[in-house]
Amino acid sequence: MKQFKVFLQQLITPQIRYILLATLWITLTGNLAFYKHLIKIYPPTVHHLLLVGSICLFFTLVTAILLLLICQTKLTRWLLALFLILASQAAYYMDTYNVIIDDVMLDNMFHTNTREFLGLFSFNLMWRTALFGLLPAWLVIKYTPTTCDFKRELTTRAKLIGIMLITMLLLVLPLTGGYFNFAREHKTTRFYANPSYFTYSIIKYTLGLFTQKTNTVLQKTATDAVELDTEKHHELMIMVVGETARFDRFSLNGYHKETNPALKQENVLSFTNVSSCGTSTGISVPCMFSVLGRKDYDKEKALNMENALDVLVDNGIAVMWRDNNSDSKGVATRVKYEDFSSPTLNPSCEGECRDIGMLSGLDAYIKSKKDQDILIVLHQMGNHGPEYYRRYPKEFERFTPTCKSGELDSCTQAEVDNAYDNAVVYTDYFLSQTIAFLKKYDNQYETAMFYVSDHGESLGEKGIYLHAAPYAIAPKEQTHVPAILWLGKHFDYNLDQVKPYKDEAFSHDDLFCMLMITYEIDTKTCFTKRGALMQNLDFAKTK
Repeated sequence: MKQFKVFLQQLITPQIRYILLATLWITLTGNLAFYKHLIKIYPPTVHHLLLVGSICLFFTLVTAILLLLICQTKLTRWLLALFLILASQAAYYMDTYNVIIDDVMLDNMFHTNTREFLGLFSFNLMWRTALFGLLPAWLVIKYTPTTCDFKRELTTRAKLIGIMLITMLLLVLPLTGGYFNFAREHKTTRFYANPSYFTYSIIKYTLGLFTQKTNTVLQKTATDAVELDTEKHHELMIMVVGETARFDRFSLNGYHKETNPALKQENVLSFTNVSSCGTSTGISVPCMFSVLGRKDYDKEKALNMENALDVLVDNGIAVMWRDNNSDSKGVATRVKYEDFSSPTLNPSCEGECRDIGMLSGLDAYIKSKKDQDILIVLHQMGNHGPEYYRRYPKEFERFTPTCKSGELDSCTQAEVDNAYDNAVVYTDYFLSQTIAFLKKYDNQYETAMFYVSDHGESLGEKGIYLHAAPYAIAPKEQTHVPAILWLGKHFDYNLDQVKPYKDEAFSHDDLFCMLMITYEIDTKTCFTKRGALMQNLDFAKTK
């Protein structure tokens, strides 16, 4: 016994002791979401107790090994402190919104502007970060000693990691079937393991940034494209890229609340079976304008090749992008771009800049392009969460009571729903005003308005909030999006011709060719990609 005690004293140096204490702290305070999902899979019974305990110990050892490998030399105290703070942050967002901190979520976080960040900031975030992150980080920085003998410390850590690996093997062997089932059937639960999965995600995201290459020569798309230009009138289309809107929250689609009082007065067609390319703006927006499609979409590849807007410009169409969101995610890099997220250009800013402001000044732009076909893209703030109550003026608060917090789990379900639905009502108003604007030009142009959201939103279903879930496991609330079409009297076809396809399965993949066909651009690229709607409309047959 005495020899074993001496062995442990030699094995667990003062520096390693603090690493193990930090491991225990993160395991106990930073993995509530992981434990919650684990217990949901394996309810607390005698049969499951051994497996659950074994899995928890397994991931504790994973955390210990991770910290032993990364927190080295004189940087140990600082790296350990950083892990404690990051783990507390990750735990807060996973516990509060039930989100997964993967590379897509990290991309969203790093592209979050100040306004969006403040929407996620809360008192709970502050006290949890202070108690579970900053306080232990300060203790670690103050008391963790620096190693005197680096070689000895490295050797000791190697021995300890070896013992831990053997222990992990001994944990798995008696319960191989349970571990196999857990690994195969419950992959998403492992994503909540803190800090192992978010560390993996950070490494993956960082490597992606360093390996990302920007070609000096932009790859051409649809090089055979030819504008047919067979019509008497020029096209004038406004495409509205929605934000975080769910299909099932539009009364046009059967929702029991009247969230579309303005659009129901218009002759519009709402498509019922449209799926998004991704579950976040950073993927869905560039993907929907790309020719690649969801299955072949790659961020780096898409950035280095022409998108639909580029092809339109190449063929003489005037394209302008107005943005009341974060930005165009690289889509509008080579077209006219205007930022309406500040009062500099947006005349409708009352605390928050409103989407309606993007219609201001469009008459002058249209007048300057009177001899061209025109596409105007309006990128909404829409239903951007979690502070849905900020997404609409007070007069649009149709449903009450509403959630007045970014911490959605602190509100009742009815309050969350009402705040979100009020934001949909404001989008309804914005779209109706867009249609009213286009009607002024109905005699001069072939006018059209097309609206499609970038992705949906989870509002507490199965305890999940917000979006950006991995697409393979994303709930339909995040992928089933609204898409609405309005056509002017001179357009090439009318809504009666389109109605037979309103229930057809469409996706963001169809947008590229829809734009080509709308602007009468003939390309073999769309001959192979077009779906049922595109095959049957007569106005743009590919030769």
